[in-house]
Amino acid sequence: MSVRLGDLEMQFLAYAQMRRQQVFRSEEVPQALGVSAVQARELLSRMARRQLIARVRRGLYLVPLRIPPGGRWTPSEFLALATLMEDRSATYQICGPAAFHRYGWEPQVPNRLDVYNNAISGNRRIGSVSLALIKVHTRRLGDTETVASPDGVGLVYSSRARSLVDAIYDWSRFGTLPRAYDWVRAELAADPAIAKRVVSAAIQYGNTGTLRRLGKLLELEGVSECLLRRLERALPNTTALIPWCPTRPKRGHADRRWGVVFND
Repeated sequence: MSVRLGDLEMQFLAYAQMRRQQVFRSEEVPQALGVSAVQARELLSRMARRQLIARVRRGLYLVPLRIPPGGRWTPSEFLALATLMEDRSATYQICGPAAFHRYGWEPQVPNRLDVYNNAISGNRRIGSVSLALIKVHTRRLGDTETVASPDGVGLVYSSRARSLVDAIYDWSRFGTLPRAYDWVRAELAADPAIAKRVVSAAIQYGNTGTLRRLGKLLELEGVSECLLRRLERALPNTTALIPWCPTRPKRGHADRRWGVVFND
């Protein structure tokens, strides 16, 4: 069913299309349309409620470059994310299920984007786009690749090696253990050289549990001893044991080199 547009709504959309401008701040609208600040705020709020435009945050909106059939519009998840991150001058990288799907480990297309960033925490909705924003220290950001989305937006993803590390490091958030072990095994079988990149990513971005579990996994997969020693040197001295599968009871054979209890 088509959405009926009022005169001001038509004027605003025509102005945006004429200028090829997709990002608007509320203070730009009064002069553009010759209305008061109150009228501009009411217009933008009304258009966002009617799904003609999308609210990124209070005072910041995304506008379609052409009116879609029926009138209702939502931005792509990539445009929504890039606009929000640019507005906050944030460094970010797409992680979790979206990255796992991109690299072929998860068959299902996720219904939201999980994003490590250094500015915002919590869930956001922009139009119909769902974002899970995970605020981390800037030093935990890195080892990324930039790709172009179908609508031409440059997007930053965690790299393949970094995503394997994240699947072990952030297993409780993403629900990825023990499946992540199979992902690592498959990647090693396809490209043994990835072991070096995974070890480097684990040392820089992992924690003690990540290094221990990954160390034992790589040992089982026959990775070179020099790479295993790199992981060992990065481990703090401790006698505490951790479970191989953290969601299962901590019972089984203990591997003393890596401090892991095999409870698979």
